[in-house]
Amino acid sequence: MEHKITPRAENYGQWYQDIVREAELAENSGVRGCMVIRPHGYGIWEKMQAELDARFKATGHVNAYFPLFIPLSYLAKEEKHAAGFAKECAVVTHHRLKTVDGEVVVDPDSKLEEPLVVRPTSETIIWNTYRGWIQSYRDLPLLINQWANVVRWEMRTRLFLRTAEFLWQEGHTAHASEAEALEETYKMLEVYADFARNVMAVPVVRGKKTPGERFAGAVETLTIEAMMQDGKALQSGTSHYLGQSFSKAADVKFLDRNGKLDFAYATSWGVSTRLMGALIMTHSDDAGLICPPKLAPIHVVIVPIYRDDNEKKVVMDEADRVFAALKSQGLAVKLDDRDNMKPPAKFFEWECKGVPLRIEIGPKDVQNGSLCLVRRFVANEEQLPEADRRKAKKSFVPRDQALESIKPLLFETMQSELYARAEKRLWARSKAIDSVADFEAYFKGDGGFAWVHWAGTGEDEEKLSEKYETSIRCIPLEEDMPTAFRGAGTCPFTGKPSTQRVVMAKAY
Repeated sequence: MEHKITPRAENYGQWYQDIVREAELAENSGVRGCMVIRPHGYGIWEKMQAELDARFKATGHVNAYFPLFIPLSYLAKEEKHAAGFAKECAVVTHHRLKTVDGEVVVDPDSKLEEPLVVRPTSETIIWNTYRGWIQSYRDLPLLINQWANVVRWEMRTRLFLRTAEFLWQEGHTAHASEAEALEETYKMLEVYADFARNVMAVPVVRGKKTPGERFAGAVETLTIEAMMQDGKALQSGTSHYLGQSFSKAADVKFLDRNGKLDFAYATSWGVSTRLMGALIMTHSDDAGLICPPKLAPIHVVIVPIYRDDNEKKVVMDEADRVFAALKSQGLAVKLDDRDNMKPPAKFFEWECKGVPLRIEIGPKDVQNGSLCLVRRFVANEEQLPEADRRKAKKSFVPRDQALESIKPLLFETMQSELYARAEKRLWARSKAIDSVADFEAYFKGDGGFAWVHWAGTGEDEEKLSEKYETSIRCIPLEEDMPTAFRGAGTCPFTGKPSTQRVVMAKAY
């Protein structure tokens, strides 16, 4: 199997697309801007779903499902929300086709009384439903999550990162007070940050969005921002405090403990298949995908190596025993016993697909009672010459010792090494900047996360974004602000005093 992956250093954008293709994660479909997620890619997404779903349920949330179509009148009730999504909405106006002279056309007599918007997000239809579910404070909090697809008619698309249709989860909760809703908003931000750090092995900076970057209709938007290997930011999850705007638009009132009518307080929060892009661009290399063990659809691939039928029987018997032993430990194991492909081609394929560990079994390994373990990556491998890197990845371990060590090797050693490598990169490419000249020089170079004092207006922010093609990714939470970056200062763009730094970066 020949792999054609453009080196990162040569063309980062093409490198990304090559990995998506060669690792068989996704491909473009016959519909512009829409993707087919292939089984290997969907296997990773399923792992993400399972991990997140368990966290949602552990915090008291339950799953439901709401319609794909939203009456236009529902969307129009929340003006800021409607305005924010207006340019991205796909709209259904007719419900039937007919044949005219052998040609299939839209039946003009099937025009809908009211256009239907294909959901770009579900706040409006969900809150219309909640009106029938909420009457008293006893019905609150209402903690609902939905796994679904959404459509946002993007003009420029890239697989996983920005597509016209994508998969996601969207949480929608109702509360009796602002304090409870804000607590929920921050709680779900922590769920996302924990998932990113401990499952995806992706370090993130938590923070608030500026008013200009908030979700349409939100009072406050919280975000986790990750840094990709090219120094650009990727918004990897958001949690919104929506106040009472959606409950007022849908007339969702409840009797509080004092018998007074009030509108419910809302939150919404979500992550999408964009996380697949974050995973690829945070960890992968020029050989293909690198997948954190906690998200790998296949943890271990076993590749038998033999020259004739006699060797084949000996090797396959051992491969079957190793397969069974690892399966009994709960690991996802693949025994690659294909006869139409030579071992080196198999090595390339599974390396490209990011399988964390490969076990090569040949006659000598069986004779010696050992297993040849080949890791997909090792710590600090990029600092090693290619020949030394290959040696560092391969080890010969006594069979019983190997079987006992594989699980901790995957979920403790390799998982933590991936995170440490990404975290080192994040802080190596984070810089406190205090002058416009330094800011310009920083982004003319390799760039990264610029931690800059800010005291500008929304208009200032727009001008800055247009001039430098950067944006304010977040106003970091204090705990995520390095000690050396803390404290008051002066905004280099306005000359006004600033209470703290924000994170500015180029972004996907």
